[in-house]
Amino acid sequence: MSESPIIVRPLESGDRAWMLRHLEEAWGSVRVVTCGVLYDLSDMPGLVAWHSDQRVGLLLYRIDGAACEIMLLDSVVEGIGAGTALLAAAQETARVAGCARLWLITTNDNTHALRFYQRRGWRLVALHRDALTVSRKLKPEIPLVGFDGIPLRDEIELEMML
Repeated sequence: MSESPIIVRPLESGDRAWMLRHLEEAWGSVRVVTCGVLYDLSDMPGLVAWHSDQRVGLLLYRIDGAACEIMLLDSVVEGIGAGTALLAAAQETARVAGCARLWLITTNDNTHALRFYQRRGWRLVALHRDALTVSRKLKPEIPLVGFDGIPLRDEIELEMML
C-alpha cells in the first residue's frame, strides 16, 4: 500500500452491499448482541475508512440520547491506522450529535481490542459476567471458544467521555 492517508467518510448507500458482504464473510452475520439486546447492523449508521482506492475499515454505531455505542469496529487492513482514524471520526460524530459518552462492548477473549482501546484513552468500566450465556439464546451461532482458545463468557464495557 502506498503512503496515502486514511480517509474516513460516512457510510453511504453505495457502501451497503459491500458492508453486508463483508459482515457475512468476516463475522458470519449482520446481527450482534450487546447487553442482552439483539441488533441488526444492516441499516445502522456508520463510517468507512478508505486507503487509496479501497475500503480498509468499517465502524457502525447507534446513538441513544447522550450516548453513542460503537456496535462494530473492523479494520479490514490492520496496521495502517484505519481503526484509529475510525475511532477519531466516531468521537467527532458523537460530539456533533450532542453525546457526552462513547462506549462499546467487547468479549473477554478480545485482548487485542482491549489493548487497542486502552492505548487510545478508553477506560474499562464494567464486566458483565456470563453475558454470553444470555447472548447465545438470542444468537445461537456465537461460539463457545474465542481468540487464543479463550472460553467466551463475559462482555467487557469500555467508554470514553466526550
